[in-house]
Amino acid sequence: MPTRKRVQGFKGSRVQGLVQRPRRVLFLGDVCSEAGRKAVRHALPQLQEKTEPDFIIVNVENAAGGYGITPRLAEEILKSGVDCMTTGDHAFDRKEAWDCFVSQPKLLRPLNFPDPVPGKGQAVFEKNGFCIGVINLMGRAFMKPLDCPFQRVSQVVEQLRRKTPVVIVDFHAEATAEKQAMGWYLDGRVSAVLGTHTHVQTADERISPQGTAYISDVGMCGAFDSILGMSKDDSLRRILEMVPVRLHPATRDLRINAVLLEIDESSGRALSIERLNSVAEEEPTEPDEAGSTAGR
Repeated sequence: MPTRKRVQGFKGSRVQGLVQRPRRVLFLGDVCSEAGRKAVRHALPQLQEKTEPDFIIVNVENAAGGYGITPRLAEEILKSGVDCMTTGDHAFDRKEAWDCFVSQPKLLRPLNFPDPVPGKGQAVFEKNGFCIGVINLMGRAFMKPLDCPFQRVSQVVEQLRRKTPVVIVDFHAEATAEKQAMGWYLDGRVSAVLGTHTHVQTADERISPQGTAYISDVGMCGAFDSILGMSKDDSLRRILEMVPVRLHPATRDLRINAVLLEIDESSGRALSIERLNSVAEEEPTEPDEAGSTAGR
């Protein structure tokens, strides 16, 4: 059974004296390797039944052996019921993914990559009458020296709000301070700022005064008998011996970390944010594609 914690904010708008049913957005943390994909396949249907989301977003930048995404794996994840896939610093680790960022409209890369980079960092989706904007950003503290995420998001957020008041931001960043800064910077301008990248779910979820939901990190979908989804032995050797040990994905204790948002569709204000931690059905997981000496 999933563990849950819910934070409430604004009560919602009224039409003819009745409170409108809020829209529900389910956001899953970084899918890490075959274990993460298997966790999504096994646990997402039950999670959908319990939460009844109108839209599902998943970060897939670690889906291929912990590093990047491939067209085949993107299609596999979409078949699980996912509506939008975001990424981060490993977005282009797999050469075969480059064309996918152009051809697959449900796959986003960070908005603040330089403009010649293939793909897009924001999109508007419509599903069953629900219109939602999604922005993918990447931080710069301890990360790649990309364009300023604060300046780049300011250039597009108002464009999206002209199409829909419901806008979700995946901020893929290392530093908590940078994530909190983005949360306050976009307070009242977007429905949610959701941190990804660290693979550790934080307990600081909140609804800000202007109606923006925030959490520093949604967490991970993958093997939790691990260090951030990778083999404990490999990771410990790298830390203890300070040598470039190749990391391989872990395979045991499969779980999904996620947040469930309730959003007032007419205003775009978040009504609640709920942290979820679901244990996936256990079965043997074979080693995934080759690991890497790169970071997370």
